Amino acid sequence: MHQRQRSPAKMASVRFMVTPTKIDDIPGLSDTSPDLSSRSSSRVRFSSRESVPETSRSEGMSDFSGATTSVATVAGEPASDRTSNPHDVTEDVSQTSITGEQCQLLDPGRKKDIYLNNTSYEDGDEYFDKNLALFESPQMGTFMGVYLPCLQNIFGVILFLRLTWVVGTAGVLQAFAIVLICCCCTLLTAISMSAIATNGVVPAGGSYFMISRALGPEFGGAVGLCFYLGTTFAAAMYILGAIEIFLMYITPEAAIFRSTDALKESAAMLNNMRVYGSAFLVLMVLVVFVGVRYVNKFASLFLACVIVSILAIYAGAIKSSFAPPRFSVCMLGNRTLSGRHIDICAKTQELGNFTVPTQLWGLFCNSSKQLNATCDEYFTHNNVTSIQGIPGLASGIITENLWSSYLQKGEIIEKPSAHSVDVLGAMSQEYVLADITTSFTLLVGIFFPSVTGIMAGSNRSGDLKDAQKSIPIGTILAILTTSFVYLSNVVLFGACIEGVVLRDKFGDAVHGNLVVGTLSWPSPWVIVIGSFFSTCGAGLQSLTGAPRLLQAIAKDNIIPFLRVFGHSKANGEPTWALLLTAGIAELGILIASLDLVAPILSM
Repeated sequence: MHQRQRSPAKMASVRFMVTPTKIDDIPGLSDTSPDLSSRSSSRVRFSSRESVPETSRSEGMSDFSGATTSVATVAGEPASDRTSNPHDVTEDVSQTSITGEQCQLLDPGRKKDIYLNNTSYEDGDEYFDKNLALFESPQMGTFMGVYLPCLQNIFGVILFLRLTWVVGTAGVLQAFAIVLICCCCTLLTAISMSAIATNGVVPAGGSYFMISRALGPEFGGAVGLCFYLGTTFAAAMYILGAIEIFLMYITPEAAIFRSTDALKESAAMLNNMRVYGSAFLVLMVLVVFVGVRYVNKFASLFLACVIVSILAIYAGAIKSSFAPPRFSVCMLGNRTLSGRHIDICAKTQELGNFTVPTQLWGLFCNSSKQLNATCDEYFTHNNVTSIQGIPGLASGIITENLWSSYLQKGEIIEKPSAHSVDVLGAMSQEYVLADITTSFTLLVGIFFPSVTGIMAGSNRSGDLKDAQKSIPIGTILAILTTSFVYLSNVVLFGACIEGVVLRDKFGDAVHGNLVVGTLSWPSPWVIVIGSFFSTCGAGLQSLTGAPRLLQAIAKDNIIPFLRVFGHSKANGEPTWALLLTAGIAELGILIASLDLVAPILSM
């Protein structure tokens, strides 16, 4: 058999799929093709198994003669050696998709006109590698390219604002089951995604391209649209979370709408959420529109805020075992009182030689100055006591928090083990009340968005050095890490915090503090500031990724009327897709309730 003489090793990192064929099947390949061996050090990545259209083979393949020769050259031998042995040729370039990046590499003077899915695009458009890459680094590894972005997107607003409430309402056992179910769901999804990622070369475009190229563009388009809507509503959820932290725990005096009536106070807060949420959305859209590069640069800062906040929770839990923080909760019988309008947790106080009523007395009696005034029946028959809101890790409070305590809307949050005289009494706005009716399925719907975000690494597949290796390892490690944090926090919250405080969603019993912040060390402000910046960062990332996903779907031309959203500015920013994303996110903000938007995102 004739033996070829190979040139000295000038090997390059090559990743492409080959199909045996004859030299006659490759039009335009001749001995006169230019030798590009000088470019053999360049890295070429062939992204999919799709073939070049027949028109390109019959009419325009002559323009790609340099590209076909480059394939032979980077394989390690000159073009002349390949063409002189036609029966030994095994690579069929017509069976390999050539990206715009490769066309530019092989022939810089040629205008890029091929996409990953072999569709043409107009001047000024960017190919998918740039459009779907949020962390712009061409050689990202597993840790920076997949693991950390997944951590940033998984840890979010639910961890800081709702996990304590889920634990208090469902109990430690059922809350543990809720978290475990949600984490197992995303873990199975990641395993399935890893199977696709390791089955072939992963193109830029991440999860959408993996689905559409594995199961077909129609199925991929349907799943991609659901993924797009989920990402868009996630932006609305993060913005609502940031506004809730801002108005309730940072600057409550900034509220525009106020009401002295307890029944109308929640409606006023919803209006505040709508106004501030819309303003935040406009500001974030402008940031994404003008400076998406700055969003990516600040991603590490936002992630650092999340990590510091989580470490503060663990530090506070450990410290509570020998030095619990002082957060007292005022109880009337077994009913929890709001600490927002109470100066002293007692019915009367001694001033000099006189016994005078306290502010609490005036809230339940018809006279705030007379001890013989007519008072509420429950107030008269029950004592006012003060209990420790954070008993600590060594207190054994977990035995009370093991079991569920689902409530109807408007019910008073009570401590079952506390003594009380069984009289009805009148409903008062000074009690801490349940704002919504709770159930196991409702809590699953509210918590589930906190385990999503596992696609953050795969969406950056175009920037990964080895996507087939990095996506499975980085994503699964991120899920295992976050699952451990969630499950351990469920146990720590139940073992450290009093049940009535856990069920107090907005921290009314602990003087308006963020409940998870009361446990943290060295200060509750670590959690408040950290969670605010982390939610803002996650919202910006969602508003950055969702338009690019819609643009990728539109450029596949699966749904014709979406074609307009495939256009972009000269720098590749998907302007029209960003405007549509902002409009859909505004619908979520108008709902104004984090507890109502989260189940929509779960669906």
